[in-house]
Amino acid sequence: MEAKPELTLRDAGQLCMQFNKLQEDSLLIQGDIAVKSVKQQAKKPARSPKPQPQPQQRKKKGQRGASGSTSTEPGGAKPPGPCWHCGDEGHFNANCPFKANKCRVCSAVGHKDGHCEKRKSKSQSKTVKQITVRWIDAEPEAERNYAEVVIHDVKVTLQVDTGSDATIIAHEDWKKMGRPTLTPCSNATAVNGSSLRLYGRFRTKFYCTLTPRSGSGMCYVSDDVRVMGRSWLNQAVPEQLQDLKLICASIAQPKADATSTITELQAEFPDVFRPGLGRCTKTKAVLQLEPNASPVFRRSRPVPHAAVADVEDELDRLVDMGVLSSTNYSDWAAPIVVVKKSNGRIRLCADYSTGLNDSLKLHQYPLPVPEDIFSTLNGGRYFSLIDFSEAYLQIEVADESKDLLTIATHRGLYRFNRLPFGVKSAPGIFQQIVNAMLADVKGATAYLDDVIVVGKDIADHRKNLRETFRRIADYGFRVQLDKCSFFKHEIKYLGFVVDAQGRRPDPAKIAAIVNMPNPTDLATLRSFLGMLSYYGNFVDKMRHIRAPLDELLKKDAEWVWTPERQEAVDRAKQVLQSDLLLTHFDPNVDMVVAGDASNYGIGAVILHRFRDGSEKAIAYASRSLTSAERNYAQIEKEGLALVFAVKKFHKFLHGRRFLLQTDHKPLLTIFGCRQGIPVYTANRLQRWATTLLGYDFAIEHQRTADFGQADALSRLIATYPRVEEEEIVIATSKLATPEKASDDERLIGEHPIVSSDLPLHYKTIQQETANDAVLTAVVKAVKSGRWPTADRLPSLSAFQKQKDKLLVTDGCLLLGDRVVVPENLQTAVLTRLHAGHPGIVRMKKLARRHVYWPKIDAAIERTVKECKQCATTAKNPTKTTLQSWPKPEAPWERVHADYAGPMNGRYYLVIVDAGTKWMEIAESTTMTADITIDNLNRIFSSYGFPKVLVTDNGTQFTSRKFAAFCMRNGIDHVRSPPFHPQSNGQAERFIDTFKRGMAKLRGEGSPANTLQQFLLAYRSTPSRAVPGEKSPAEAFLGRPLRTTLDLLNPTKEARQGPRDAAMEAQFNRHHGARKHHFSVGDAVNARDYRVPSEPGWAAGTITRRTGRVTFLVDVNGTPQVRHANQLRARIQPRTDQDSFDSTPSPIDDSRTAPQVPTDASPPPDDCPTSGPIQPQ
Repeated sequence: MEAKPELTLRDAGQLCMQFNKLQEDSLLIQGDIAVKSVKQQAKKPARSPKPQPQPQQRKKKGQRGASGSTSTEPGGAKPPGPCWHCGDEGHFNANCPFKANKCRVCSAVGHKDGHCEKRKSKSQSKTVKQITVRWIDAEPEAERNYAEVVIHDVKVTLQVDTGSDATIIAHEDWKKMGRPTLTPCSNATAVNGSSLRLYGRFRTKFYCTLTPRSGSGMCYVSDDVRVMGRSWLNQAVPEQLQDLKLICASIAQPKADATSTITELQAEFPDVFRPGLGRCTKTKAVLQLEPNASPVFRRSRPVPHAAVADVEDELDRLVDMGVLSSTNYSDWAAPIVVVKKSNGRIRLCADYSTGLNDSLKLHQYPLPVPEDIFSTLNGGRYFSLIDFSEAYLQIEVADESKDLLTIATHRGLYRFNRLPFGVKSAPGIFQQIVNAMLADVKGATAYLDDVIVVGKDIADHRKNLRETFRRIADYGFRVQLDKCSFFKHEIKYLGFVVDAQGRRPDPAKIAAIVNMPNPTDLATLRSFLGMLSYYGNFVDKMRHIRAPLDELLKKDAEWVWTPERQEAVDRAKQVLQSDLLLTHFDPNVDMVVAGDASNYGIGAVILHRFRDGSEKAIAYASRSLTSAERNYAQIEKEGLALVFAVKKFHKFLHGRRFLLQTDHKPLLTIFGCRQGIPVYTANRLQRWATTLLGYDFAIEHQRTADFGQADALSRLIATYPRVEEEEIVIATSKLATPEKASDDERLIGEHPIVSSDLPLHYKTIQQETANDAVLTAVVKAVKSGRWPTADRLPSLSAFQKQKDKLLVTDGCLLLGDRVVVPENLQTAVLTRLHAGHPGIVRMKKLARRHVYWPKIDAAIERTVKECKQCATTAKNPTKTTLQSWPKPEAPWERVHADYAGPMNGRYYLVIVDAGTKWMEIAESTTMTADITIDNLNRIFSSYGFPKVLVTDNGTQFTSRKFAAFCMRNGIDHVRSPPFHPQSNGQAERFIDTFKRGMAKLRGEGSPANTLQQFLLAYRSTPSRAVPGEKSPAEAFLGRPLRTTLDLLNPTKEARQGPRDAAMEAQFNRHHGARKHHFSVGDAVNARDYRVPSEPGWAAGTITRRTGRVTFLVDVNGTPQVRHANQLRARIQPRTDQDSFDSTPSPIDDSRTAPQVPTDASPPPDDCPTSGPIQPQ
């Protein structure tokens, strides 16, 4: 800014960006770089004339050659050494363009940025900070590397290319392989940027003859390119690639950046890196005693004279640090143990196993499983390891727990103020604190005091480290810097070597196992097997290898070191020395789980399948089979292996979609059937299938030849000898003769046992199965998995359709849990199935739980139908098809009759019309034929004789009198079959309706009144059984019955029908009738019937009109109703108010009284009225 005052803000920003870019570029090439045989060629100037020879001369200050900084002096003279100012060998010091340059690093003038004398003095080695390479001398025909691989039994030579992401073969090779099915894919891009045509890709197994090793992955097909890419090279030649990775890692190691980051962290968190003991500021350790725990005091142990001074120095150091404090008395005390550390110093440990640990409650906090820790390292390229300084001692102990931690020394009693090593609760307490400290810190996890931090790049790793140290400082811990490692591409952690590719066993640990002597007793055997178990995740069938050794761990096993066990030890060591590598778990990559079983163990593996088709194992698991599991059928062993695999890797699989692989095809139907678990599957397999329902997976079959793992372990273990089946030789002898027979044999001979009385045993099934030609062939096919064609053995077709359900156990053939019965025993099995004479359905259900043979259902049906006892006690057959009565064409054409009762000591003859459902009921005290005929005559006199009369077979209906009655009246009498009341269902059904109706009306009147009330309600109520859903009265009488409910409708009551005008006219002509006009208040003479034999007339006055022709007359104070024909006008002096008016009075009521025509003449004296009665 001072040199250029006119500099603008934009120009200053551009300069800053250039400077930052320059710094980043310089960092990329810093570190340990070895450059060998680099030749430098001067850049020729374009179109320059050929130089003429001339004497050498020194150029002027600031003058540069035509070739720039890398040109030589004219005349061909070369500088004697590199330039002092910039280190370049292409010019003299006097011609260096950096002579006046001001260094941005040290601020000195006279050299290039970074080419400082101070930095040179720090390192004696010549380290190139920055070079310019314009030309590298290389062989014109460099030797290329090729590898021969076998794909689909075809040998192909591929060029090894570590820069290629994919493996590519030529189209011609693909044809020789049998044209495997290709999946479409996009074209590839060559190194020069051109497009490379691809026909497609397919996933395959391959075998590299160079290594020799096999693997699997995606293969691409092009026109004529043959390249072996990194995905296959990682599996075929991992050692060479590992060397290449180490070289590249050495070149790219950002030492300067790591150093600067550590320096920044030390400046930012000085307390964390300060020497001395830290103190946790968040919590204190509290020790819990078991109930009824008693104090245990142990005396101090003697200290060797040579170690007394070191022990006292350590005691003093711990007292000065506040870790220990002297005490005069304690109920608890433990002796100390002196342990010498690798740096020559000693460590004092208290032996709390002498009493305190047995009295303490275990701090119930689980330590992390190494697999869980390694699953969090996915995606990390840079690793750092942080080690706490005397980790446990940085946690204070609560005051109430200090007395428990008293130690006895040769100098007296001391008690711990900090948490010591050796206390049973210490690991759980410390792990809980560390987990709380690192909670939600990205890329950081810990196993006790070993904290590992990862990052996907330098910036991410720096960020994760800073956050981790911020938490450590917040909790008050301190770290031991000399034991920490930062910005590593691989690191040793928990006995493994971890890098970006995955994890593998620590060679030092493996060497310890390999160099171990052979076990000589159970203690050394358990130690050896314990070390094998730690690396069991790397070996898919470690249980198979160690099976002979596990036999010695069984109870009462005799220690015998056989060649087989020696071979197991050697093979285990051989496997552990092979190239073992497990990849990190990545939740974003597809997962494959496979399980396999042998005669004595099961193994499982979980793998990642990457986009290029390659597969890498995450973990292996295996275990030996129990004695009971060894008796499982092969399909059950294979199913057990799959369930074991899923349960073992539950943390990886639960809640995620994965692929389950098996080489046993029948399991696809059982575990992968979308229609549900097959019904006839063995119960054990059904339970396992139910277990797998809680997981989201697809299952696929792999050929046994292709069902290997992705590394050398499967090949090493595949050669492990299988256990041969033992042959059992049975000796037989002839039966003893009667004179030589024993007492038991003679007893059996005197009391013979019928063979049919003996129960069938599976051993009998076993023997007869071996003698049955068909079942023998089936057993052979089940064991081998190869079934003959149907034309060769048609009898096997029924079994071949269910081959996935067939098992062989102890020489018996099973279909699921059902025993397949040989032909010779099928009759005996049918006899036992029919014990107790079950029916066909029950017998089939019983058979489906125990036995099977082809066409067993037909045999069961035939057995039941041929059984005489079942035939004589069988139930009624299935009902025949219904034959309904024909519908009557008219009412009262067919009637049904039957008796109901006794009800309240009386019988009721119920008669129902089949068409209209009209019901007639006749009451009687008996139900004889005579009473029945009388009741029918009374009813038939009202409605006529029906054509058909249907009754049951009661004596009253079967008597001769009744038959004569029907014949005499032309009635067709039909009787229902005996004990089949359904044929007279009409009467039976209405009897039930009648009984229920009468029961409901009980207590509402006399039996006669309730009967009429029921009939009125029934006949006037519409019914769906009546055609048109009318009431029985409408269907039978043609009109509805008038009930009290009709009074609710005013239109029905007020309506009056038309009058008969013709009849009125005839009557008027015949009698000479004329109209009479009377009004209220008229004086009249009314007929007086007080003397009926001599009626006379009495004077009266009309007081009210009661109808059109009836009036209420007041006769001598007595009101009397008289017809107009019974009234005569009475003459009396008229007044102005008296007049004759034919209009009815407003108070007249003409709605109730019956009327006669007004023009009717007076009736005779012996009849009060004359003429037809008119409606109101």
